[in-house]
Amino acid sequence: MTAHRILAWSPSAIVFDCDGTLLDTEQHWQEARNITFRSFGLKPPAGFAERAKGVHYVECGALMARETGKPDLTDELTDALLEHFTALVDEDPVTMPGAAALVRQVARHRPLAVASNCPRSMVETCLDRAGLLSYFSHVVVADENTRPKPEPDVYRTAARLCGVPPHEALAVEDSLTGMESARSAGLRVLAIGPRPNGIEAEQADLWVDSLADPALSTWAQSQFDA
Repeated sequence: MTAHRILAWSPSAIVFDCDGTLLDTEQHWQEARNITFRSFGLKPPAGFAERAKGVHYVECGALMARETGKPDLTDELTDALLEHFTALVDEDPVTMPGAAALVRQVARHRPLAVASNCPRSMVETCLDRAGLLSYFSHVVVADENTRPKPEPDVYRTAARLCGVPPHEALAVEDSLTGMESARSAGLRVLAIGPRPNGIEAEQADLWVDSLADPALSTWAQSQFDA
């Protein structure tokens, strides 16, 4: 897997993760987890934020209960986590650097979709408030019929709805959980964030610090505006 597999290629569709990729919501999830822990008189276990990144909120609530030794509070923690997160995002929806510009540029030429572990109402509301919802043909979320990341369901479904085989679609992700999902579905992967050491780096074809990376702007112009 090399950068050449992305920068010398024109995908037939692009599927974006939402949290941490399009919207700067990880800060809100972290704050929501902290508020939830405090409201139940619990202390976050060491390293919990990293373990919770990219995890479906229902699984995160279960993880919070398990790691604090309060399994009987699983449902209450999960409900409180979602409630606090929704309130925080509603107050301050922030797009990630370069995300809005890239979406607006490529949406003129290719079908776009969102693949997320968050509830549909939350994803659509956040994207709408950020002025991005209208650029996406499809929003695919985990539900009773669609397994959450790291299972491949959301990405596989998004590619199908865009009318392309998975190998012709590009996934844009910021979490290893999401990258695993996209790779399992057969998509190529553009990763956002610091490139990790070791085998984890192989989850993506290309790593960039942000969607504002000049190499991405050059790529988008050459592949979609030609």
